[in-house]
Amino acid sequence: MSTTATDLVGDLRAALGDDLLVTDPDLVGGYVRDQSRLTEHGTPLAVVAPRSTDDVAAALRWAHAHAVPVVTRGAGSGLVGGANAVDGGLVLTLHRMDRIVEVDVAGARAVVQPGVITGDLRAAVAAHGLFYPPDPGSVAFCSIGGNVATNAGGMCCVKYGVTGDYVLALEAVLPDGRVVHTGRLPVKGVAGYDLTSLLVGSEGTLAVVTEVTLRLLPAPTTPGTLVASFTGLTAAGAFVAEVAAAGITPSMLELMDSTTVTAVNAMAGMGLDEGVVLVLAQCDGPGATADLAVLEKAAERHGAVDVAVSSDAEEAAMLLEARRIALTALERVAADTGRQWLLDDVAVPRERMVELVAAIERIAADHDLTIGVFGHAGDGNLHPTLLYTDETVALAAFDAITAAALAMGGTVTGEHGVGRLKRVWLGRELDPVADELHTGVKRVFDPTGILNPGVVR
Repeated sequence: MSTTATDLVGDLRAALGDDLLVTDPDLVGGYVRDQSRLTEHGTPLAVVAPRSTDDVAAALRWAHAHAVPVVTRGAGSGLVGGANAVDGGLVLTLHRMDRIVEVDVAGARAVVQPGVITGDLRAAVAAHGLFYPPDPGSVAFCSIGGNVATNAGGMCCVKYGVTGDYVLALEAVLPDGRVVHTGRLPVKGVAGYDLTSLLVGSEGTLAVVTEVTLRLLPAPTTPGTLVASFTGLTAAGAFVAEVAAAGITPSMLELMDSTTVTAVNAMAGMGLDEGVVLVLAQCDGPGATADLAVLEKAAERHGAVDVAVSSDAEEAAMLLEARRIALTALERVAADTGRQWLLDDVAVPRERMVELVAAIERIAADHDLTIGVFGHAGDGNLHPTLLYTDETVALAAFDAITAAALAMGGTVTGEHGVGRLKRVWLGRELDPVADELHTGVKRVFDPTGILNPGVVR
């Protein structure tokens, strides 16, 4: 460490105390990046692990006074470099702030700290007959704070929406250490600008969220499950498009291509049919049985080679687990074959799903790449995963997929965020006026630019 850095750490220790600081290089190394690929990261000055809002405020006041950049980190499960450290900055890890403060059964609300694991919250409210719908693939280890930062979605969002649809209010700390409270508890309320929605999805660039008030729903009925097998992605995509056009809203509509299915079988031995594209649908509520019957007939019309409908909870859980481990299974294939992997996250209007799928197939062929395709087919959000040996070729294919989604009226990121991976692409998606407004918002919240520099803007 240089003398300047040593002095800064000493000053930080005096301001915060030893209990909140991590400076051992071996330990700091575990906090320097998220799970993204091909994104840069630096070496931070220190890691700060606060236990309270007051701790966060103290850390930000210090950083603001010393012009030291701050990167906020949740569980580190991000896939776009949004939590990657910068040289000479602080990493603010919120994993200690993991308390479910309150579950208000009568009001159907929960108040939680940002480090609460999403799956733990879902289980806690389920014990009260309530339901927290957002269900990211990483639900077992991602955090509510990270979900809020990226406005995470998941497998239930086709019917139930994304994280932002359930955030009623926030407590957050601004870059200069001031604490702000946004949102309200009544069902209706339009006083002032919607700062809550502005902070949701801001990827740690505007403020540090320290408490979240979430809307809950009554627990739904046990869903019925349909699994349809297709010989190719185009037929599967056409089935998904018909489901959207029919006005049926499944509680889940997921897709895995044959590459992904084979990888899942190799990893977990689930005995799924191989050589086919699987579409997994669930329907809940009073019309579930009738909706599943409509889906079954639609799948058969689009040439499904096999369709199975079940109300067995264990079978449904197994199929959901197969979908959850899709990325992990493809990562293992890459490792076993001496390749690397790169995950994309694009979304298009549902009626253009068939075009997106066809474009991905063409891009895979044009670049001679294996691309495993899985994702949330019900809302047009797919995660093409490139397995590659040549980084230049992979990036060219990645860009081609992202450009194709934009050309179809889609977006460069459906739920993972912009992070560092897609900064250039955000500039292509926003028109010049929108881009100017984004810059202005950032300047109002963070005039010295210390929060998560290099992310989004």
